[in-house]
Order: sequence, then structure tokens, then C-alpha cells
Amino acid sequence: MNAKAQTLRDRISAAEWQTRVELAALYRLTALYGWDDFLATHISARVPGPERHFLLNPLGLWFEEVTASSLVKVNLDGSIVDGEYEINYAGFVIHSAIHAAREDAHFILHFHTDDGVALSSQTEGLLPLNQRSLAIIPRLAYHDYEGIALNLYERERLVADLGDKSQLLLRNHGTLALGSTAAQAWSRMYGLEKAATAQIGALSAGRTGVLIAPESAQEEVARQTAPTAAGDDDGRERRRRFDALAWDAIRRKVDRHSPGYDQ
Repeated sequence: MNAKAQTLRDRISAAEWQTRVELAALYRLTALYGWDDFLATHISARVPGPERHFLLNPLGLWFEEVTASSLVKVNLDGSIVDGEYEINYAGFVIHSAIHAAREDAHFILHFHTDDGVALSSQTEGLLPLNQRSLAIIPRLAYHDYEGIALNLYERERLVADLGDKSQLLLRNHGTLALGSTAAQAWSRMYGLEKAATAQIGALSAGRTGVLIAPESAQEEVARQTAPTAAGDDDGRERRRRFDALAWDAIRRKVDRHSPGYDQ
């Protein structure tokens, strides 16, 4: 570990350092998938503790350059608490709104991929075309485009539109997903982006002739993929096991192809 990373690790909690490593891994994984957008878009993570701080990428670094120690810690007012870089203000506006409103939003991903933006530009939104989209539609919200996210007063409407959903299509803009763990947030964004790609491909020859899934099948998939009841201990344990498996897979891929993020 380099001296800068070691110095930072010595003066923050072990929980914060772990969060930084997980967030840096998500940035590297996003770059590996080609889902970054030059210096734009952003992924954030809430810092464990009562202060309501969260971490964002340093403005000016490629996602493939982000490390645990280079992440910038900010508060809900937009002030930098810890870090040597500036941040993308539009990223602060979007992420601060959701971190403040949703206790389960420990990690938030927001992308401008080609297919995600294309989907966000379609009037009908995500269509029930396949198994992946059917599982996402009940948990997908929409937020109308108001311009570049530089106005703090947009935050109230953004949060209201998101409601209790875990995935969001920002119309004419891009995609967003949140989760209580890094793996859960990534899995949700992965599903949304893949559903976007499938729809753009299916509609490439036009709307006529595209097969919409039967309503009975839509209802069945919604039932099969519904969040487990609050008292369902088995369901929660299955989610924890999947998150653990997913996170191990994420770390292995990033370790192989983009090492150094944990510095």
C-alpha cells in the first residue's frame, strides 16, 4: 500500500476504508464494461456513521484511475470534508438527494451509456419484452428531464419520482440504480443496462412485430421476483448469500483486469 493510502487508512474507520475499496472497485468495473462516460457520470457510497457523508469520484480522473484513497468525501450541503480533488456538481445534486431521502441507498450508480440514454429517450420507457425487463419493470421509476442537474430544487422532484423504487430511468438522460450493498446496486444496474440493450436491439427494425410478453407471464414474473416480506428470514438470507457471491465475483474480475483500486 502506498504512503498516501496508508496515511488515510490510519485516520479513518475500518468501515469507511472498506466502503472506499468497494466503491473504487465499482468504478473500475464500470470502466471494464465500457459504461463510463469520459469524466462524467458518477457512483457514490454513504460513509458509515451518523454524519451523513458520502463519497464521490474525483473530477478529472478516468474511472479506471479511481482508487480508494482518491475518492472525495462530501456532506449533504456539498462541502468537501476530505479529499484533494473537486467533484462533479451535477453528481452531488443527484446523489445527495437520494442519500438524504433513502436509508437503503448505501450505493448509487448513475450512467450515461449509449443504450441507457437511448432507452431514456423512448416515449414508452422500458417495455415488457423479455424476462429481464419483466423483473425490472415493477421496481423501475421515471423522472422527467429538467436540464443538466445543477439546480438544487430539482432534488425534491427527483426523490418524489423515485419513491420506494430501486431503479430509475432519467428521461432524455440516463439510468440510475441503488442498493444497500455494492453488489446489490451493481446487480440492479447491470440488469437495467442489459434490458436497455435488449430493447434497443429488438426495436432496431421498428415497433411493428415486436413481441410483448403475455400479461399473465408479466404478472407471474412480478410475483416471482417481488421483494420478500419483512418477516421472511429465508428470503433475506438468500439475498445476503447472493450479494456475497456477487461481490466475490466483482472483486475477482477487478483484481484480474484493473488492480490497484484498493490503494
